[in-house]
Amino acid sequence: MQAEPIRVLLHCLINKMLYGIILIFIFSMNINSLPAQVSVPNEITASKILNNIKLDGVLDEVFWEKAQRITNFTQREMHNGEPVSERTEVSIVYTSDAMYIGVWCYESDIKGIIAKNMKRDFEYWNDDNFEVIFDTYLDKKNGYVFVINPNGARSDVMTTDEGHGFNIDWNGVWDAAVVINEKGWFAEIEIPFSTLKFPDLKNQVWGVNFERNIRRKREQVFWQGWSRDYDFELVSHAGILKGLEDIKGKESIEIKPYTTAGFEKIDTNNKTVAKIGGDVNYLITPTMKLNLTLNTDFAQIEDDRSQVNLTRFSLYFPEKREFFLEGYDNFKMDFGESIKLFHTRTIGIHNGEEVPIIGGARLMGKLDKTNIGFLTMQTQAKDNIPSTNYTVLRMKQDIFEKSYVGMILTAKNDSKHFNYVYGADFAYNTSSLFGDRNFHFYGGIAQSLTKGIDSKNNLSVELYTELPSDEFFVNMEYKNLQENFNPEMGFLKRGNYKYKLLNTQMLYRPRTDFLSLLRQFDFKPYEITCYWTEETNELETAYFEFRPVGFVTKSAEYFTFNIVRVFERLDNPFTIFENIQIPAGKYWFTVYELALQTYQGRNMSMLNQVSWGSRWTGTSFSYYGQLLFNLNKHINLSADYEYNNFDLQQGKFVTNNVGGRIDFAFNPKMNTSLFGQWNNEVDEIILNFRFSWIPVIGSDVYFVINQRYSTVNDKIIPTTTTILAKVIWRFSL
Repeated sequence: MQAEPIRVLLHCLINKMLYGIILIFIFSMNINSLPAQVSVPNEITASKILNNIKLDGVLDEVFWEKAQRITNFTQREMHNGEPVSERTEVSIVYTSDAMYIGVWCYESDIKGIIAKNMKRDFEYWNDDNFEVIFDTYLDKKNGYVFVINPNGARSDVMTTDEGHGFNIDWNGVWDAAVVINEKGWFAEIEIPFSTLKFPDLKNQVWGVNFERNIRRKREQVFWQGWSRDYDFELVSHAGILKGLEDIKGKESIEIKPYTTAGFEKIDTNNKTVAKIGGDVNYLITPTMKLNLTLNTDFAQIEDDRSQVNLTRFSLYFPEKREFFLEGYDNFKMDFGESIKLFHTRTIGIHNGEEVPIIGGARLMGKLDKTNIGFLTMQTQAKDNIPSTNYTVLRMKQDIFEKSYVGMILTAKNDSKHFNYVYGADFAYNTSSLFGDRNFHFYGGIAQSLTKGIDSKNNLSVELYTELPSDEFFVNMEYKNLQENFNPEMGFLKRGNYKYKLLNTQMLYRPRTDFLSLLRQFDFKPYEITCYWTEETNELETAYFEFRPVGFVTKSAEYFTFNIVRVFERLDNPFTIFENIQIPAGKYWFTVYELALQTYQGRNMSMLNQVSWGSRWTGTSFSYYGQLLFNLNKHINLSADYEYNNFDLQQGKFVTNNVGGRIDFAFNPKMNTSLFGQWNNEVDEIILNFRFSWIPVIGSDVYFVINQRYSTVNDKIIPTTTTILAKVIWRFSL
């Protein structure tokens, strides 16, 4: 099939889809319209107390009896709009420097409580839990989420742009205590005001919402905004918190020194490791924080999860270093998952190896309606890598109710080289289109300037829009990556391929009442993704996906069956595995996919994914499986396995990728983990043992053992052993 007929066919298909999307938009605006999800009272008033409370989870103090207590919770799942089935109550009290939340989660079946986790930053979506979100600026866009479970485990999230930014790696300084008795589980949550940023006003008015999950019933309840079209992070549908007067962030200066000591053995070479450094955080205003870091260290970080790459494109590895994870959304500007203008892993990591960081400064926060993120870091010279400065400035100005305009500048400089990227973007968000419809539009443009690269054809453009709801999801995306666009502080999945992209998909997920076992169908009438080579406009990749059947059961099992049709044009051969090369040419292939996931709230759950069909010059079969097993609230086990079997004209090969983890939590502030992985592409076993202890909230103690073994030629030979201890202590002034 020649390129021109393919292009004509695709243009016709896409034009049809555009008309279809317009019709779907119009249709979806006029069905299932619901009034605003407001339950009265939709305001809660915090009561001021004189002294800090004893944090024990026993809600017997007099002030808890006197404080306003809200009880009007409504189900989002399973029975939308009905009252909560188990009595739930919340109160808030505060001192001048901390807030306390009292939580009453009554239970008719104590043995039915599902609470598998105890560690910090637990997987709260699998446990019974209680969640609170604060919109401290009342901007109806951004929020702080705090989560607890009946074991006293804690997790927290920072959300931005109505949930489009979701930083689960943010860690605030706060604490909680929980008790379980014959009536249910009850909690006291302490959140110092220094953990939050808020306007410098005598009388504060914040947005607030509460959520409770009762997993054995698959029941999810909200205080406000319980429509299935509104996620908890949509703070525009939250209630109001009043009564906070004369509060302050107690600590204006936070000092966190660290010391790391240990030794490392590489082959037969031994060396000791000793390092000191730390961070200083200064609260310039209640809404703006300056962070200074010296001799930045990441000794406690776990190794990346290994991946087998059977594509011709770059693999993406997420950031794990806590320093860069804090406030990450203040710097983020992405054109989808494949083009990231700033990716923190470009700082201090080169080809998977650590490059020492001398230090740097970071300024982030909000001034009136302007979000500011500024970061500058200096790395040491290492081998043939010169000392390099990395700087990024990101600003976003709030406009309308929940939208923004923004800009970004990244700069990478060393003595012989420079790279700059500058861009602007605009996001429009609303959850009240035609009454109560969510709508999102994003547009961005960026340009790079690199020493030695022509300053022409150096743009990247992104246009994206979506209309999400519980029943329908429709989106469209256009992207253009020009030949000389080069974000050296970012990430390009198709870094060696400059392209234009058009993507559109539709999901249809109707609820069902006539089938007693099913909760919701999950159909995908279409997904179309097309890449054209930017210079020649010749089709490079086309991806078509159709999901004729998919569903979620009332017991929360999930099943899908997909049919995928793919076109790939190779201008040059590429090595898919070891010495097997795929020749240049044009390829069409069809892949069938099955997936089944069981409910993760059970003590044992699993995920199974199978795909098979034609691939390149032959056929392939792939399998991915994951098994999760909970022994008790202290011990959780997991294992995963990826298998690929390719039978091509150029040869046959099999890949295996295995991983496993044991987590043991002594209590919510002390836990250990053992993680192992191996695959036959790199022929290396990696083992990580990690012990962490929080002696005082805000301080951490780590003990880490990392080991690597070569498995080349079916022999297990130790190559690297690292043993480190690290102490981080927090002081405040």
